[in-house]
Amino acid sequence: MAGTVLEIRLIGELAVLRDGKPVVLPQSKKTRALLAYLILNGGPQRREKLCELLWQVPDDPRGSLRWSLSKLRGIVNVEGVERIDADRERVSFNDEGVEIDFVNVQHAVANGLAAWDRKELADLADRFCGALLEGLELTGQPEFETWRLAQQERARQAHCAILKSLVDKLDDDRSERADRLNKLVQLEPYDCTLHCELITALAQSGRMKEAERQKAISATILKDIDGVNLDQLKAASQSKPQPSAARSSAPLHQEIRFCKAGDGAQIAYASVGEGPPLVKTANWLNHLEFDWESPVWRHIFRAFSDSRRLIRYDSRGNGLSDWNTKDFSFDKMVEDLEVVVDAAGVDQFDLISISQGCAVGVEYAVRHPEKVSKLILFGGYARGWNCRGSKIVQQTEALITLMNVGWGQDDPAFRQLFSSLFMPDAPIENHNWFNELQRMTTTPENASRILRACGEVDVLNRLGEVKAPTLVIHSVGDLRVPYNAGRELAGGIPGARFVTLNTRNHLLPETDPEWPRLLREIEAFLSE
Repeated sequence: MAGTVLEIRLIGELAVLRDGKPVVLPQSKKTRALLAYLILNGGPQRREKLCELLWQVPDDPRGSLRWSLSKLRGIVNVEGVERIDADRERVSFNDEGVEIDFVNVQHAVANGLAAWDRKELADLADRFCGALLEGLELTGQPEFETWRLAQQERARQAHCAILKSLVDKLDDDRSERADRLNKLVQLEPYDCTLHCELITALAQSGRMKEAERQKAISATILKDIDGVNLDQLKAASQSKPQPSAARSSAPLHQEIRFCKAGDGAQIAYASVGEGPPLVKTANWLNHLEFDWESPVWRHIFRAFSDSRRLIRYDSRGNGLSDWNTKDFSFDKMVEDLEVVVDAAGVDQFDLISISQGCAVGVEYAVRHPEKVSKLILFGGYARGWNCRGSKIVQQTEALITLMNVGWGQDDPAFRQLFSSLFMPDAPIENHNWFNELQRMTTTPENASRILRACGEVDVLNRLGEVKAPTLVIHSVGDLRVPYNAGRELAGGIPGARFVTLNTRNHLLPETDPEWPRLLREIEAFLSE
């Protein structure tokens, strides 16, 4: 029988995982900093040095070190293997058989990246979901801070090397090339050549407004740098759009049709693209036509329909589906998906669910295991808000009251609260579209009924019955659905893979640094 897999993540916030499940770490920042220091420095470290590095004399450094080591042993010692080796003089960390993200990255860069293909490089780049040793600042310990900043610089250089190797392999996909160059420019902001390459890639991929905006940003950053010719930026922004070999340049057109649920409610559904079918469950307020042009959804739907037949629908009570319905129960939500699948004529398909649609996706996959090939759950939950504690109940009841009072008004102030919860770090354009989407999509009464129905959802006991291979993705700072709800989904589904995104957005705008990673995680999973 295989032993427990121990994984330690140093990129982003420090995390220790056993068999993919996070281990609760000590609240003491210095204890967590000690673990990171032992891992990255390698070899035995003198106790006296560790005490000077992390503790002041009044803190009883030796006693603090002993306490921290005792806490770390309980975290990293697995199946009788001692990971913390300590004697009276020295302390070291035994990393044999431990998966450590930044250590693996360092080995890859040191051994050369020329032989890596674009997917491997993309996966390597996506490990940088945050800063190395993020959140481990010790302002009162200058020697440790000097060391930590030096490690972050090593990480920056490794990240740059990986991105440059990846960009060189993306000539046939200028849109992704632009996304990667954007990150590279953030890491090396005073490199004029990189700015020009980014602007050119944006223009050649048809993202002309972004190219113009980037030209202005780049000019501001580089204006005081000696030897920089700002005319190069203007020339780059005037590059002509070019079709990408990786994606068809022909516009996609969706076909909208209608079908009937058992109670007579008309359900609108749309089909777009060609290839293996991918069905998306409905989620919080959809509108087949409005979504297609909205910056909130268009990049998502067009990416999904690039090489597949994407089938999506408006659930009852909103969008182009029947608004004049009284039954918004969870069973009806699942039935709406069932009738759409039947009407679309697909026998077997991959199913993707977002937010409240995740519970519907789980229930459908349990009821129809022969139809669902793979299941993707993003930003979802197994238990609705009414099953998750009094504080959540109070907050949601307040939202429903606001909904009934101000939802349909021209002033978007009431709806802006929802926009801020769904995508706090999105551009203002996305907020404006989402505000308008909510007003156009349904009535205040239907919105509150749908939200109340979501509160009663509970598929926790159904998770263990899911047979389809499952990918669960959740944003660590999600303000709409807490991160633990995603962990609960992944923990209950046999063999589910769990991916954490380092963002606060519940719905990811195209500008979110984690959006390319989200897309690649989904593409890789569907391609397996």
